[in-house]
Amino acid sequence: MDMLVTVFLPLSLAFIMLALGLGLTVEDFRNIARRPKAFAAGAFAQLIVIPAVAYLVVITFGIAPELALGMMILALCPGGATSNMLTKIGRGDLALSISLTGVISLTSAVTVPIMVAFFAWHFLGVDAPPVDVTALALTMFAITVVPVMLGMIIKRMVPGADRLERVAVMIAGILFVVIVVAAIAVNWTILIEALPTLGPAIVMLIVVLLALGLVVARLSGLSRAQATALAIDTGIQNGTLGLTVGALLAAGELQSPLALPSAVYGVLMYVIGVPFVLWRRMAARRG
Repeated sequence: MDMLVTVFLPLSLAFIMLALGLGLTVEDFRNIARRPKAFAAGAFAQLIVIPAVAYLVVITFGIAPELALGMMILALCPGGATSNMLTKIGRGDLALSISLTGVISLTSAVTVPIMVAFFAWHFLGVDAPPVDVTALALTMFAITVVPVMLGMIIKRMVPGADRLERVAVMIAGILFVVIVVAAIAVNWTILIEALPTLGPAIVMLIVVLLALGLVVARLSGLSRAQATALAIDTGIQNGTLGLTVGALLAAGELQSPLALPSAVYGVLMYVIGVPFVLWRRMAARRG
């Protein structure tokens, strides 16, 4: 188990972030200046709406403190390569999705440790696991920011990087499935006990976030394609990062309530997210 958490999980996350970086270019960041309203709406949804909704869901469903912290860890994570892929399938604004994912992922090395420390104290008080904000920030920088930047460099410098990106995304998807299955397996007993409450709470979280993503886009006057991208980036989080942060806080143990919400989410986000994406795709065709 130690090898899984200390080696396989961080390396898998780093590879997933590398795959994300292979899809980014400097031009994606320039798009922010060209379309500031769409990016601002997306950033607002990612940084404010998602944590606020997650907190309300936790309180409404009466989630146990450790699982509640795990839910907030998940909510604080940015989107990932999956949200970009689903945006493309749903005929959303891929450039907006990539820009949002890239920027929020880069800033998460700072925002996630600070907010995790706050919610750990809020939900668990004196029983909270020690959160070394600086150490967690450095770890996240090493396994998220550095791989993204490396992926961007490879895309710029290596001929045929587009083919490499497609292969990397496929491998990243496989790694994500393996991680989710492993996390559910080692937390099976906790899962069975918590599922009657945790399952509906996560379903509610995903459904509400997808809907609010569309609402924020509508209020911001965005196009249909931009609304699709914003909704998907609001509703689809980086579950692998949530698992990693939860395991790191639990003294390197994947068998922890802190990691379980991200594992359950990793399954349910496809159950709910894929029909939503197909609906948006059909709507785009009709439009």
